[in-house]
Amino acid sequence: MLADAAAAVAAARRMVDAADSVTVLTGAGVSTDSGLPDFRGPKGLWTRDPAAERASNINVYVSDPEVRRSNWARRASGALWADVKPNRGHEALVHLERRGKLHMLITQNVDELHQRAGSDPGRVVEIHGTTRKVQCLSCDYRDDIEVALERVRAGEPDPHCPSCGWILKSATVSFGQSLDPVDLSRAERAALECELFLAVGTTLAVSPINMTAPLAAQSGAGVIIVNGEPTEFDALADVLVGGSISEVLPVICGQRPSLRGPLGPSGP
Repeated sequence: MLADAAAAVAAARRMVDAADSVTVLTGAGVSTDSGLPDFRGPKGLWTRDPAAERASNINVYVSDPEVRRSNWARRASGALWADVKPNRGHEALVHLERRGKLHMLITQNVDELHQRAGSDPGRVVEIHGTTRKVQCLSCDYRDDIEVALERVRAGEPDPHCPSCGWILKSATVSFGQSLDPVDLSRAERAALECELFLAVGTTLAVSPINMTAPLAAQSGAGVIIVNGEPTEFDALADVLVGGSISEVLPVICGQRPSLRGPLGPSGP
């Protein structure tokens, strides 16, 4: 670990420049500069809106029609997520991909901001799903969530599946649901195959996806952690970087030649 922030950014930049295969894991911290709050922080979504947290439990969601109606009403009003835009952190990872260095981008986020920034969807593993799609809890029906939201705005408070008539929900992984085994396998394989593992904006506290960091380290990959607070696996990191993600990540990924300001100048 490098204590000096500018030196840490420069060291991380050198590791990225030297690597041919980088697997990235992103968390809520990547999207906070786009105006999206985290979930459990002082201004987090669930802190401000406990009803939204209840709706994130699959057993509550399925068993309580009122929870579903309230959840759909909030979504239709734009209260759960707004039309936010990608920030410089998302764009930095697009630049990393265009440099030919990105092996896989695993994200815990459900906002699709990586894809909207220009990341290849084929290289993005949405381990917790996406709020931008709707799915049926019984059959294979899946569509853009705006299709369901238009039904809500037209007067259907709890839209059901047009194919089988069962319950619809956003295509996210709720508490009580299992991760998609295909996505989890892709994420674990990407951690094992990479030369460098870059964790950004995550405390690495959510299991089992947090275990991709030690998997990468055990396979011999270098590890960089970029986060504003300590993480569960700081001891694994070759370099720890603090500061604003939208400021430091463009430098680390080679999009900007230097970083000036509170951290001081840095570079390769």
